Amino acid sequence: MSSDAYSFLSSIQPFTFLSEEGLTPVADQLIEVTHPRETVLLIQGQNVVEHVYLVRKGLVERYYREKDQDFLHLLYHEKGLFGAISMLLRGGMSIATFKTIEDTDFYLLPKDVFLDLYSRHQEIADFFTDQLGKFMVDKSFATAVVSSLRHADDGPPQIFNQNVENIFTKNLVWCGTTVSVKEAAANMAQHQCSSILLREPEGDFVGIITDRDLRDKIIVHGACDMGATASQIMSSPLETIPAKAPLSDALTVMMLKNLKHLGVTDDSGGVIGIITSRDILEAHSRSPFFLLREINGAHSFDEIRGKHSRVPGLIHGLIKSGAKVMNVARMVSVISDAILNRLAGFAIDELGPPPARFAFMIVGSEGRREQTLKTDQDNAIVFEDVSRERSKDVMAYFLAFGEKVCNWLNEAGYTFCNGGIMAKNPQWCQPLSVWKHYFSTWIGTAEPEGLLQSSIFFDFRTGYGDTEIIDDLRDYMFRSFDAHPNFFRYLAETTVERKPPLGLFGSFMVETKDGRHGVIDVKVPMITIVNYTRVYALKNRIAETNTLERMYQLYLKKGLSWEDYQDFQQAYSFLMRLRLERQLTAIMEENAEPDNYITPNKLPRLDRSTLRAIFKRIERYQSKLVFDFWK
Repeated sequence: MSSDAYSFLSSIQPFTFLSEEGLTPVADQLIEVTHPRETVLLIQGQNVVEHVYLVRKGLVERYYREKDQDFLHLLYHEKGLFGAISMLLRGGMSIATFKTIEDTDFYLLPKDVFLDLYSRHQEIADFFTDQLGKFMVDKSFATAVVSSLRHADDGPPQIFNQNVENIFTKNLVWCGTTVSVKEAAANMAQHQCSSILLREPEGDFVGIITDRDLRDKIIVHGACDMGATASQIMSSPLETIPAKAPLSDALTVMMLKNLKHLGVTDDSGGVIGIITSRDILEAHSRSPFFLLREINGAHSFDEIRGKHSRVPGLIHGLIKSGAKVMNVARMVSVISDAILNRLAGFAIDELGPPPARFAFMIVGSEGRREQTLKTDQDNAIVFEDVSRERSKDVMAYFLAFGEKVCNWLNEAGYTFCNGGIMAKNPQWCQPLSVWKHYFSTWIGTAEPEGLLQSSIFFDFRTGYGDTEIIDDLRDYMFRSFDAHPNFFRYLAETTVERKPPLGLFGSFMVETKDGRHGVIDVKVPMITIVNYTRVYALKNRIAETNTLERMYQLYLKKGLSWEDYQDFQQAYSFLMRLRLERQLTAIMEENAEPDNYITPNKLPRLDRSTLRAIFKRIERYQSKLVFDFWK
């Protein structure tokens, strides 16, 4: 690490909130770049932001395009930073245009490093949340944000990924304009609401009285008494928002006009309800973003207990609001990672500092960041090799650590692995040298049956701890492939054995499971796609574990054509949607444990046709595996 990078980062908010131990690995990730003057770095609505830009020396200007005109709103000098808000609001699409106006030196902080910091450190999350609030006062910025959110995919926090119609209050409380203030206040008290609409005799809503009006106009300023007519203190005209408008529109209007209440209108313009700033706050509190903040701010296991049970409701809301299903699955994993990180921290608090460098390794679906609502624990511990004299004590510490974390995970809703693949199991809590031996055995003496059991370990990543240990293990795994070319043939065999459940003439091969007739296990074709992608990803030395990311990396390496890449990602995303929807139905409508059994005949016709087409594609790709590895 450059001492200059550390010194620079430690002088910029919000990184000043980090401890020396927390700041050092962040500074190590900084990338130094220089761009000449007149370089367009990001274009509003066109470029994905992959880094937080930190200005070391130079000058950058920020523009917003509004009605075919560019407006300059801010200059970034030394120690200025930009890019973070765009990442948080829309998963990376730039909200504004940024251009250097002189030769400018930057430090770039990679997106994944920033988002990890944002999810784990409440002070950093608070800093950028406050910054967003200040920026939203700028009308042009608010307009750009609203426009981008209306067409956005799925940014990490998902703060505004709903329409007004999903959360507004439909129970209208109103009175005539000629009633007294006292009567209006009594009506509000009777209905326990913070506002009342005022209506003219002919039926139009012309204004609103809020608790703030009563406080400011009657109590504080004494503009009139409680016997005055309600129309004397009402706020008029009534500000409204269409029910089908994005929640971000409502928030923007409230912020720009300093309001806490808006009337909600139907397609004909008639007022049908009220939305308040509190409604938006409560909607925000039901978002994954808010849950992550609660998890990261927890100080004990008791504060973590029960958090996982809120995930189905959050996922249901995200899917209902149109979020991309693979982003939803990734969000489930982000929440799981946050819980694991807090529990690991609690375990270290109780047991004391680790006696050696280590990584709590995650494997399987969570290792791929594809966790659903039906999953168990699949984890392990890898620690650095130590002297023989220390090995017993070191092993005892990490087994105790694994015991605590795995037991807490179980209590938090992540059930024990039936196969015992957990860090509390001595077999899976071992030094790096033993893990290298495990991988040598799996790769060197590979047989299809054995690989069915061990393939879960080839989707591994760091859940907590020292990433360098996992990187070392991955490098060793890749080097081991060179001496054992048959490994990929055997791994491919595990992928072609199970055919998609499709019979003659395109009929589905259904079965009876748990008392349900005519179902198929949608997890089976998904695993076939996972296995297929894993074979080619490992052969091409791709370190990424997420299936869709592996597909994209294969496309970049010419291992997949653009057409095949598109086919694969659409197929996998479609199957994931069916799987999550089925699990949500089991949990939220049937009060049952989630499962993977869908009933094809109950699917809409288009979904049935899509499912058949996907199964046929899978058969075609299984044939390709045979050609590539048996030729």
